[in-house]
Amino acid sequence: MNVRRSAAVLAATAVIGLATPAVTAAAAPSPSPSVAIPSGLYGTTDPTYDGVWRQSLALIAQHRTDVVPADKAVDWLLGQQCANGAFAAFRADAAKDCDAKVVVDTNSTAAAAQALSVLDDGAHLTQAQKATEWLKSMQNKDGGWGYTAGGASDANSTAVVAGALAAVGQDPDTVVNGGKSAFDALREFALSCDDGGAFGYQPDKKGKLAANADATAAAVVGIKGMGMVTEKAAADTDLGCADATKPAPDQAAANGASYLAETMRKDGYLLSVLPGAEDQPDYGNTADAVVALAVTGGPKAARQPLTWLEKNSADWAKQSGPAAYAQLILAADTAGADPRDFGGADLVAQLNATGPEPKTAASAAASETAEEKKDEDDGGVSVWWIVGVGLVAGIGVGFLFSGRNKGRQQ
Repeated sequence: MNVRRSAAVLAATAVIGLATPAVTAAAAPSPSPSVAIPSGLYGTTDPTYDGVWRQSLALIAQHRTDVVPADKAVDWLLGQQCANGAFAAFRADAAKDCDAKVVVDTNSTAAAAQALSVLDDGAHLTQAQKATEWLKSMQNKDGGWGYTAGGASDANSTAVVAGALAAVGQDPDTVVNGGKSAFDALREFALSCDDGGAFGYQPDKKGKLAANADATAAAVVGIKGMGMVTEKAAADTDLGCADATKPAPDQAAANGASYLAETMRKDGYLLSVLPGAEDQPDYGNTADAVVALAVTGGPKAARQPLTWLEKNSADWAKQSGPAAYAQLILAADTAGADPRDFGGADLVAQLNATGPEPKTAASAAASETAEEKKDEDDGGVSVWWIVGVGLVAGIGVGFLFSGRNKGRQQ
């Protein structure tokens, strides 16, 4: 999920579509790290504004592709959690208790909750639930969430929190404040079919909503009651927009997906919404849109933008790092493509290379080395034995070689 960012961070982001969570007004991150990069953290860029976010996405993407991460990668994320269950974007000194100076936020907390809900076969579900309990305590009376505690609700934050609730086994529609749930809040961000059925990010000062592709992609998944670990493609179906005073969640999602499909129909991708920037592709939002289309209209609906990403996203992902690789993996996996052969690239291997070596990769390497050594040992014995047999009898060599080949294939 590509969550809306402040103008300051957007202006400093060199690559359009870089996956970072929403932030309030703050100084732009420096191009080189201003803090030491912890050994368990994925990526090498300054984690001040996205450390927990990118770590969570990386771990979720690994889980989705059956990769078991290194203990220190999981430990790093666990160490970022505050005693009340919340997460900040990044805490350089996690040994210190969280105090009033630590700015926790819903986006980092919701992403971390989703990751922790599935790591180590559910061993960290308690920590994930603690995170969602904090999130529930921060729910606004309209049923939604803002980026910071008490902030006005927005579509992106509400959607990522809905995903966190789903990840720990709670129906987002049953978590209410003032009688309103996340679904109620998201429907308030939905526009009519005259506006394409899109979702807006947040009303302006006059109370008006504007269509926002980023918010639409997030809201479609959220109002389906899904998150990054629970996304699942629907059966192939035609998408269409249907007006209603308060559309049911599935119809609101279909309306939003219809808007995304129509927006990308010509070129196959979403455009950047950077103020003042020339029209150019937004790779991260396009990946999110692929997921939104897949969970509503099925793999067929997502095929065009997914194919475009396969052909064009490699340079963006390489420059943007772990969160970008994770977004592409989630898009590919949800839409029925192979993340290990995505336009000829192995996204899983590329993601793994940005952080500590996963357990599965280490185990595979050790197993391969042991097997090679075994083959060498067996080969030394077998060759001389076969030569001896050949000298004595001159028969049976074909069968023996066949046996050796069979052993190598096991």
